Amino acid sequence: MLKALLVDDEPFILQGLQLLIDWDKAGFEVHTASNGEEAYEYLQSNSVDLIIADIKMPVMTGLELLKKIREELNLDTYFIILSGYAEFEYARQALHYHCTDYILKPVEKDQLKSLLKKITDLAQQKTSKEKNGIKREKALMERTLMHLLSGKYDVNDLEYIEDKVPVDDEKCYVEIQLNDSGCLEECSDEDKRTRLDKIYQAVIDYLKQDAMYCIRDVSDNSQIYDIGFVYSSFMAQKIKSTREDYLRGFYNYIVSNTNLSITMLVGKMVSGIRNVSKSYGTANMLRSLQGFRAKKDIYFYEEEYKVNEAGLVICKKQLDMLINAIETGEHVNIRKCVDDFYEEMQKMGVTGSTIDLNVNYLLFQLIHLASELDSEVNQEEILRIISESTSEEDISRSSKTHLCRMAYAYSEYLCQLRKNVSCSVLVKIEDEIKKNYSSNLTLKDLSEKYYVNSAYLGQLFRKKCGCSFKDYLNRTRIEAAAKLLRKTDMKVYEIAESVGYKDADYFVNKFIEAKGCTPTKYKKNIG
Repeated sequence: MLKALLVDDEPFILQGLQLLIDWDKAGFEVHTASNGEEAYEYLQSNSVDLIIADIKMPVMTGLELLKKIREELNLDTYFIILSGYAEFEYARQALHYHCTDYILKPVEKDQLKSLLKKITDLAQQKTSKEKNGIKREKALMERTLMHLLSGKYDVNDLEYIEDKVPVDDEKCYVEIQLNDSGCLEECSDEDKRTRLDKIYQAVIDYLKQDAMYCIRDVSDNSQIYDIGFVYSSFMAQKIKSTREDYLRGFYNYIVSNTNLSITMLVGKMVSGIRNVSKSYGTANMLRSLQGFRAKKDIYFYEEEYKVNEAGLVICKKQLDMLINAIETGEHVNIRKCVDDFYEEMQKMGVTGSTIDLNVNYLLFQLIHLASELDSEVNQEEILRIISESTSEEDISRSSKTHLCRMAYAYSEYLCQLRKNVSCSVLVKIEDEIKKNYSSNLTLKDLSEKYYVNSAYLGQLFRKKCGCSFKDYLNRTRIEAAAKLLRKTDMKVYEIAESVGYKDADYFVNKFIEAKGCTPTKYKKNIG
């Protein structure tokens, strides 16, 4: 609803204007002022969409009010001059200050209605134009930020960004990701997008005017659902806070407003916008290393990559031997190499952060091995899932036991890659879905049945079928349901149960998404 301010020094005229039409029905909330000065004071702390002011008033005239709000308050509010004087000079002065219209007393009902309709149309056009402008600006900012994150920017990108953000501020890239990767493997693409929509809206609400530094779907990998954010030190300074406290408040706001579990990956702080690509790279490193870190809500690069006073020490010999054992699938040798690595670390008297750095070296080498065998899937994400799936509550993620279990699992995964399981296994799984779609099929159960890593199987499925396992299963069930609707007299709830849906309402929703109508209407249309 739009807001209107009526300004006149004669009370009966104000009352007459209020009673002349149904303002609420016309889409306006009405406020009044007895002269220009009173209106000016009101406008200093309140916003309105329309001002209708008498041209002749004591203290401050309507023309003086119009001039002051344009020159001093810089308001583009719609303004209508009301006067009993049909003189061109008044109209000329009013138009000079962008008066919307000029009407004479007494005001007629139809004339006022027509005028308010004009204001409503202008306001809608203005709002639409502003929204389109904001969308274009947001799209341009996202494109520029993507260029900066990739390190492939030009002088035009820098010139654009310099007008929007303090370019020399300290900055870092922050990735916001959904938790529970095992559960997400079973989710449909639509479910993931819905969850990400909720998170994105919470992010926008929290950042307010800083939302321009937020990007949805930063990764060009279709299997990753992420939200990126370029943090600048001025954001925390505005509320006299530290980066850590600012991001903690950010995290808590998202979780409390979405009821979803998320993780933040905070890249390295860098100086200036030109170096933000370095921070982006370190955040990507954190993503793949989560499986070897204690579970946290927020991972800060500086905390995860601390180097002790002894400096950087890599036990390359022992790690290369372990990598070779993993690659060849020798379980006994894997265990021996893990023992040798920890024994060497103990001899050197280093623990904690130095061990982490050695594990980082190991993980990057393993990712490289897998990428050589299949470069089209997200190997970092698979490594993270394998690392997390081989840890238990009573086992530290960076312990010898965890490293050994992960090495066994990753060795088996490399073996699957070498055998190129994608063709034979996917044919079997597609055939099983066609025969058993009404059963409680899950990606996890199928991965165990066919001895394929579930994360890898999910990505193989998407690569071949162009959608997630869950979406493919839903599609198969809906097509089977449509066939039953065409050829049988079964009830909707009976069909839902027969194709694998325990919840009839959920089935109806999925059917509408796929066919554009309810099952009942579908049956009626083909009848």
